[in-house]
Amino acid sequence: MASPASTRRQESNDSDAERDARYANPFAPPDEIESDNEAHPRSLFGEILDWMLAPLLLLWPMSIAVTYLVAKSIANGPFDRALEADAYVIARQIQPVNGVAELRLPEATRDFLRADNVDSVFFQVLGTRGELVGGDRDMPLPHEDDRPQPGIVEFRDDVLRGNDIRVAYTTVDLPALAPGRDPESRQPVLVQVAETLDKRSALANDIIKGVILPQFVILPLAIVLVWFGLSRGLAPLHALQSNIRARRPDDLSPLEAGRAPPEIAPLVASFNDLLTRLEQNMEFQKRFIADAAHQMKTPLAGLRMQAELALRQDVSMEVQRSLEQIATSSEHAARLVTQLLALARAENRATGQIFTEIELSALARLAVRDWVQAALAKGMDLGFEEPPFPVEVQGNVVMLRELLSNLVDNAIRYTPAGGRITVRVRTDEHELDFVHLEVEDTGLGIPAAERGRVTERFYRILGREGDGSGLGLAIVKEITAMHGGTLAIEDHVYQQTPRLAGTLVRVTLQRVFPMRDKP
Repeated sequence: MASPASTRRQESNDSDAERDARYANPFAPPDEIESDNEAHPRSLFGEILDWMLAPLLLLWPMSIAVTYLVAKSIANGPFDRALEADAYVIARQIQPVNGVAELRLPEATRDFLRADNVDSVFFQVLGTRGELVGGDRDMPLPHEDDRPQPGIVEFRDDVLRGNDIRVAYTTVDLPALAPGRDPESRQPVLVQVAETLDKRSALANDIIKGVILPQFVILPLAIVLVWFGLSRGLAPLHALQSNIRARRPDDLSPLEAGRAPPEIAPLVASFNDLLTRLEQNMEFQKRFIADAAHQMKTPLAGLRMQAELALRQDVSMEVQRSLEQIATSSEHAARLVTQLLALARAENRATGQIFTEIELSALARLAVRDWVQAALAKGMDLGFEEPPFPVEVQGNVVMLRELLSNLVDNAIRYTPAGGRITVRVRTDEHELDFVHLEVEDTGLGIPAAERGRVTERFYRILGREGDGSGLGLAIVKEITAMHGGTLAIEDHVYQQTPRLAGTLVRVTLQRVFPMRDKP
């Protein structure tokens, strides 16, 4: 028996699962929310198209059936009138002879009744006692309650000798009676005229063909027009989508709600409200990061300075080691704060970063100079290579210099003493629209399996020596994305010294051609 606590946990898990299923796709209709969680939401275009075409395709067979019934009714009209006329003609030829009905049909009338070479025509006259006066004996009779009043013609569908027939029937009241008969026991003379339905079916089929065949052209045309109309109707949504996708990552300006259709104006207004709140939140984040970094860097710098001043005093070895550890830790903490601030600036792309045309070789040369002393302190060869012509990109000077500093800093930290580091700016003759910024070293290298994760924040390869914070390549990745570039990490083997191997990090940026260089 399950305990109350386990039951509550199960109910909580069930409610969580239901909530996850409900909020997995908040735009799905209710029947989709209750379906399988793995079902993908359908496109709005396909949903509307289905709801427009499905009734059309369902109504089309119904329209054919209704058209067929109407066609049969139309086809019955003229033929029923002809049968009615025949019934009246035969009724007029009935004369009372000694109180008994007698049919006197001229030979021309008999030939007229049997002149049709498509349908078979039948007639029957039954006297006041139900005797056959003339015509076909085996014609079916109407029900006693269905016999019309004299002079009124009724119609019915029936079967004769296995063939469907249409019957027109009426009654004739004879004025004279046979001697000795009770007037109450007599019944009117029954007159029936019938014909098969071949001509009626042929006419109905001709009507159906005349109506249905054009529908085979109209229906595809209607589908095409629905498709075209729906595409035109959803054009504002596509325009809104293109407008949003074409924006720069740091563009948080509101969309033009006045030009949006009334149906999506609330959506645009909500999106603009979201952009406003996002801009405010990012501004608060920027201010908090700047204040926090300033408040943290100041005491860390003071702590390091005090530790270095204390190291100048005559202290014991244990105190000296502690002071050295304090100075080193405060330096690392200050570096971490600086990198966190740089990462926040790179991730927060709506902070008003100014993009200008930058000569990349000059920027890289200055960044390399900043790290010459650090490289010499470890006995490393820090070199720089550049093309013989200026190469310009569109970007932010501070961010690109931070990118280079992190790449060079990483190379120095993870390259053994006496190694070689080269910073290179180069172009490819096959892709003149791009410029490559490369930093290669003879360090420990990055295994292929780890290259997808080393750009994550605070990720460090297990067992790897070094005092890095795990933020350098994450900063490089964010700044590269900010400038619309690509980041690649590869193995590097020196051709001159194959025993020296290391890492090659390449950042590819879009090149800018100034107006003076354009033809």
